[in-house]
Amino acid sequence: INLSWNSFGDEGAKALAAALTVNSTLEEMGLNAVRCGDRIGLEGALALAAALKVNQTLLAINLDGNQIGNEGAKELADALRVNSTLERIQLYHTNIGNEGAKHLASALKVNSTLRKIDLGDNQIGDEGAKVAAALAVNKSLQTIYLAHNSISNKTI
Repeated sequence: INLSWNSFGDEGAKALAAALTVNSTLEEMGLNAVRCGDRIGLEGALALAAALKVNQTLLAINLDGNQIGNEGAKELADALRVNSTLERIQLYHTNIGNEGAKHLASALKVNSTLRKIDLGDNQIGDEGAKVAAALAVNKSLQTIYLAHNSISNKTI
């Protein structure tokens, strides 16, 4: 289901999360909000993360342009630790900084299904860029997108 460029906000995200907890067929969910006014924030991110902990069919979720932030990233990371089906997560332009990136990196070390994570256009600096180190232990991850952040050549 692609619901991108709609103004769902937290309330809509909570309703979708409730549906995800019982749905056994949906494989992709698009919630891209790059051009929207009412974006998904922390409350919606918490609800979606809780749903990802129990959903066993979703393969891809696009949260680009929402207001996920570091706390939302932490909750999504917790979900990635236990989710065994998600292959792609898009978090482009979601206000994630170093702290959120570190939580995601930690989760990527134990996740065995994710193939792609997009963290472009966030506030990730050198410390958060260590998310790329997950490639050393994660055997399923094929792509980590970190373009348009604040990463210097010191990290490379």
